[in-house]
Amino acid sequence: HFISRRAMNIDGLGPETVDMFYRLGLIKNTADLYRLTADDIKGLDRMGEKSAENIINGINQSKEVPFERVIFALGIRFVGETVAKKIAKAFKNVEELENADLETLISIDEIGEKIAQSILNYFSNASNRELVRRLRETGLQLYRTEEDLSRYTDKLAGQSIVISGVFTHHSRDEYKDLIEKHGGKNVGSISAKTSFILAGENMGPAKLEKANKLGVKIMNEEEFLKLIS
Repeated sequence: HFISRRAMNIDGLGPETVDMFYRLGLIKNTADLYRLTADDIKGLDRMGEKSAENIINGINQSKEVPFERVIFALGIRFVGETVAKKIAKAFKNVEELENADLETLISIDEIGEKIAQSILNYFSNASNRELVRRLRETGLQLYRTEEDLSRYTDKLAGQSIVISGVFTHHSRDEYKDLIEKHGGKNVGSISAKTSFILAGENMGPAKLEKANKLGVKIMNEEEFLKLIS
């Protein structure tokens, strides 16, 4: 989970390689990855010098991954990508999250008692706190940067948005991220509660018909990007 594309996205490092590092005693947890050198791993099973350097470069580049994705990468139960984004918006750094109480956590949008309790349970575990401390020392972004702050607005607060079609300027996943960063909510199906549809090329005819029937506004890419700019 930690190294996956939607989490730390460490280039060149797959589950099999991580398993090998673990079996050989090179790592015991995710923080140990950041202590590895190319000399430690070159010469291992099918691991040439170039492959070793690529993995170490990928590990080092993951230190640029933003706060929200590092939170997601921690693997806290029930904390998916959307909740991780809400947490990153609510807390300046991981220390604030670690010290948050139940009342503070459940006051955050989309965090109910079950998720809040899971976060409390995670940070009540001494080994988890030690792991987070070590990850912080390696230089991971366990805090909000000025760039992170500039990406968040409330321009889409309270709006439920459906994405449909093929896009030119951004991928669907990127548009989903933009919607959430501006306070909106991604929904999968059209209803009377849908605020608008972000429509690319080849929007499905059934969705188009339903939108027209319910009077839901359809917005193209350019209109959407202008709205959030």
